[in-house]
This record gives sequence, structure tokens and C-alpha cells, in this order.
Amino acid sequence: MATARAARATMAIFFLGLATLLSTSHIASSDCQPSGILPGKSGDCDKSNSPDCCEDGKQYTQFLCSPPAVSAPSANAAVLTLNSFREGKDGGSPSECDNAFHADSELVVALSTGWFAGMARCGRSVRITVVPGGGSVSAKVVDECDSVHGCDAEHNFEAPCGNNVVDASPAVWDALGLDRNQGLQDITWSDE
Repeated sequence: MATARAARATMAIFFLGLATLLSTSHIASSDCQPSGILPGKSGDCDKSNSPDCCEDGKQYTQFLCSPPAVSAPSANAAVLTLNSFREGKDGGSPSECDNAFHADSELVVALSTGWFAGMARCGRSVRITVVPGGGSVSAKVVDECDSVHGCDAEHNFEAPCGNNVVDASPAVWDALGLDRNQGLQDITWSDE
């Protein structure tokens, strides 16, 4: 009896924590619900591109999905983040699509787990447009912005990506005329 009571109490605490976390998190769409919680673990996080470095004890929302992708000429609302795909930088490992590193001068991106679709978009070009009414550029998908895993050396001790992220090289930011120091930018993207 005491074991069942303890289990119910543990579950109640878990769901209360999940509800609190979700009420304070930025969730892109009600069409894609969180799939879990990742406990934070800090480490040697490369801070060159102002990443969201993990903190011990903090809980991070995980997503297996992204908001449903729409086909061109429609576009998907997203958040643009900055990432270096160079060896030894905040991208961590080589890009998943081609097992290679990429120079900061290359127009390359990583998509959130659901949009990456198990490597289905590897090597494809996407059109990125600044919202509202900004510039537009084409970039190649070379990696996944992992929305499930993080807070480990493989992920630069960064939190999992949101479910609506296009993680872009400095060249993409420059081509769009954006200030790299702002870190986040509302955009739309579509397959080309």
C-alpha cells in the first residue's frame, strides 16, 4: 500500500513539474506536443554563438515532432538560430547528412527533429525568409537540430532544440543582413 501511495505521489509530482514547465516554455504549435523531459547537465559548452547551455537540475522539454510542414508556395513559421558547423565549434559532431564539417561561409542549416524527418531533407535546399518582410536566401540542409537529446558532449552541452528551429550558419545570417548578436529571428522556410 505504501509503495502504491509513493508511486502515485511521484507521478503527481512529475505531472505537476511537466505542467509547470510547459506553461513557461515556448511551444511552437499545439499540433506537436512534448514527448518528454530531459534533466539538465552542465559541461564544457562552447559559448561562441550564444548557445542555450544546459544547467544542472534544470528540465528541458523534448520533442519528437515539429509543427506539420506545409508545401511551397506556403511557408513554415520558425525561429532562426545561429550555429557554427566547423570542427571544434558549437555544432559538435560532423553534420549528420554528409558526415562532414562546414565552413562558416557556407549557406547550410540544421532543422528541428520533426522537420529533419529522419534525414529525408538531407541535401535539399530550403528558402528562408525573414519575418516580417525581410530578405530571403536559399540554404542546404546538412544536419538535424536535435529536439530530443542534449546536455552532453555530443551536443556541446546545449539544451535540445525547440521543435520549430532552423539552425543556420553565420553565412545565412550574413546573407539575410541579420545581426548575429541577436541570436534569434522569426522566419519562414519552405522546401525549394
